[in-house]
Amino acid sequence: MEATAKKIFRVHDLGPALEAHRVAGKTIIHCHGVFDLLHIGHIKHLEAARQLGDLLVVTTTPDRFVNKGPHRPAFPEKLRAEALASLACVDFVAVTEWPTAVETIQIV
Repeated sequence: MEATAKKIFRVHDLGPALEAHRVAGKTIIHCHGVFDLLHIGHIKHLEAARQLGDLLVVTTTPDRFVNKGPHRPAFPEKLRAEALASLACVDFVAVTEWPTAVETIQIV
């Protein structure tokens, strides 16, 4: 669990955490989504994305902006972040603060 927790960042801390990698010329790939009820389609998508660069950053929509129907998300944002961070192909995870990924893309 400790290795998983080390992958989870506050969204505003992602930029500074990624800076050394940028300076080193690393290619950073970003995927964003709700990732509620994480399934094999999500995992294959993330594994394929990771193959496109040196680091994979995955961000997820906060609970308050998930509009997939009643009683959703099924898993709260903290658990969704932990599930994503547990994947070997994922290097960084954050829960965003906005309804879309626009602001997050600017940070990453």
